[in-house]
Amino acid sequence: MSTRSRLGVLLAALAVITAAAVPHASAEVTYPVPDAPHTTVLEGNRLQQAKQRLDRGDPQLRRAAKVLTARADRWLSQGPWTVVDKPRPAPSGDVHDYLSQAPYWWPSQPPTSGNPWGCPYVQRDGQRNPEVDSGTDRRDVEKVFDSTYDLSLAWYYTGDERYAGKAGQILRTWFLDPATRMNPHLNHAQFIPCKYDGRAIGIIDFSQSYTAVLDALAILNSGAPGWTRTDRTRMAKWNKDFLSWLRYSDFGKQEAAATNNHGTFHDMHVAALAYATGDRHLTRRTVLDARSLRIAPQIAADGSQPQELTRTRSWHYSTFDLVAYTRLAAIGKHVGVNLWKYRGPDGQSLFKAVNYLLPAATAAAAWPHPELEFHRYAATDVVHAAADAGDRQAQKAVPSLEEPPGGDLWLLRPAAEQLDSITG
Repeated sequence: MSTRSRLGVLLAALAVITAAAVPHASAEVTYPVPDAPHTTVLEGNRLQQAKQRLDRGDPQLRRAAKVLTARADRWLSQGPWTVVDKPRPAPSGDVHDYLSQAPYWWPSQPPTSGNPWGCPYVQRDGQRNPEVDSGTDRRDVEKVFDSTYDLSLAWYYTGDERYAGKAGQILRTWFLDPATRMNPHLNHAQFIPCKYDGRAIGIIDFSQSYTAVLDALAILNSGAPGWTRTDRTRMAKWNKDFLSWLRYSDFGKQEAAATNNHGTFHDMHVAALAYATGDRHLTRRTVLDARSLRIAPQIAADGSQPQELTRTRSWHYSTFDLVAYTRLAAIGKHVGVNLWKYRGPDGQSLFKAVNYLLPAATAAAAWPHPELEFHRYAATDVVHAAADAGDRQAQKAVPSLEEPPGGDLWLLRPAAEQLDSITG
């Protein structure tokens, strides 16, 4: 070999060694591809893509991740919570039964020794009785939903095992451990003292947020440390039992017959639980039926939602109902149903319903209906959802949306949340 040839070989070897030692000098650094979780409302592939972009230093995602991890960090020092530690059990006497109190019902008399509740109770729509936050499970269950969602997402995006460990502890305590678990029914949700031991509309306590738990479970199931096969099996059993109660109990049937946001959330809840527990047929049928059972009769030709406009908090309930619709559309996408494309006999559609909100959502005009407490940001997620689904008006509106308190996390969890929680 000539001197020149030997020199060429040496230079080539040196280049290979240098490239291996300093990868950025010759090529972009690559990162391991995370598993795409089999989520119910969220799209696992989008989470996976966001994780890759975050690992590569995407500035928008880094800002969102900072908000998410700050929320998750606060949960690390809280909980776990359980249904068995409330001051008094549900009317059944079983401490494992979930209990909540109707939020808009108030005592009409001063409490006395003979009438400790101040009965009879009377309704004040939209005015929340503060006593519902003490003595029941209502606030604790919302903490379970919110914390496990934030913690599981934080684990997925950062790999920090503390987040997965805390999420697992919270889920086991509320749903699985024999001493502290909740029974899989809502027979005593939104009871009214001296009137009802529970009501069908109390199902909304879970249906408005329980999909967060289903997605948290899917994320943990993708390989979270400390979340075992036994945990997965027992949670699947709890969810199947809960779905059975939701479909076949008298309360579940009453909620299915509701013609406002309660009916929409019921269908979304059934579809979500069916998908999470492997019943694709029920999932698809529920989403398809929502076209004629929900969109056509509940959304007007101009995109308004007449049943929600009658409320004293019409903006809240109009955006709230669309949270259920947009999640239902997200679930439908998993089983080949595009709910966004549906047009009712008078042109009703989810796009029209979102567009009806845009003037108020972008501060271009005042909301023209009764509203006790207007929060413009309540529409932010549903407008994001419509924009992602291809609606041009929604896409144009996105830059003018109001950021929700604590930041806009859409890039990290692209699924509509109830941003102006009425539970306080």
